[in-house]
Amino acid sequence: MEYLKGGDLMHHIQAVKKFDENRSRFYACEIIIALQFLHARGIIYRDLKLDNILLDSDGHIHLADFGMCKTEMNRENGMASTFCGTPDYIAPEIIKGQLYNEAVDFWSFGVLLYEMLIGQSPFHGEGEDELFDSILNERPYFPKSIGKEAAKCLSALFDRNPNTRLGMPECPDGPIRTHSFFRGVDWKRYEARQMPPPFKPSVKSPNDISNFDDDFTQEKPTLTPIADKTLLASIDPEAFLNFSYTNPEFR
Repeated sequence: MEYLKGGDLMHHIQAVKKFDENRSRFYACEIIIALQFLHARGIIYRDLKLDNILLDSDGHIHLADFGMCKTEMNRENGMASTFCGTPDYIAPEIIKGQLYNEAVDFWSFGVLLYEMLIGQSPFHGEGEDELFDSILNERPYFPKSIGKEAAKCLSALFDRNPNTRLGMPECPDGPIRTHSFFRGVDWKRYEARQMPPPFKPSVKSPNDISNFDDDFTQEKPTLTPIADKTLLASIDPEAFLNFSYTNPEFR
């Protein structure tokens, strides 16, 4: 992945406390497109959170950190079982130890959308046990400051039945792209990156790091040691050929 100089959504939301509805919707649309791209290829992302959404210099989002992805779901009856994820974003079915599918990504998406619109997490607890109890049993609070359609969208995403959760085929509200919160969205323009972002990060140079927290940029860089020296030699370089996108800075 190319260096994304725009920083992550956690950094930007901490600067303004929360995003307005239009900005939240823009990011939500691009995230949905990214998730559905993965799901169509049998991949569950499993770690959607503000920290893993990076902005490029134009203000478009990129998903990062694919370390928790579950691949080849189309070969395994579409179900996974590993307990993983970031606690605040974990879906109820994972906490219960049940088999799960891509519906867990839409639960995490609901948490992320709530954070963008309201500026805080929907579920709370002093420790993981209390947090998980909140995720399993409590109903999130919707302040009057958010629109009715946004609240409906969040409620459908927080459906504890993964089969009928918004984003899944059996959702009674229909496909997520046709939900009233996304009324008027031109999805084809979003997919073509033709929608102008509502926010363009300040980038002063190709190596600008000002959009990242000092806690990270001041750390001493360390290289992960390669335990198996033969690993790199075993990687087929042709796997990286014919990518449809090349960073203009690399040309």
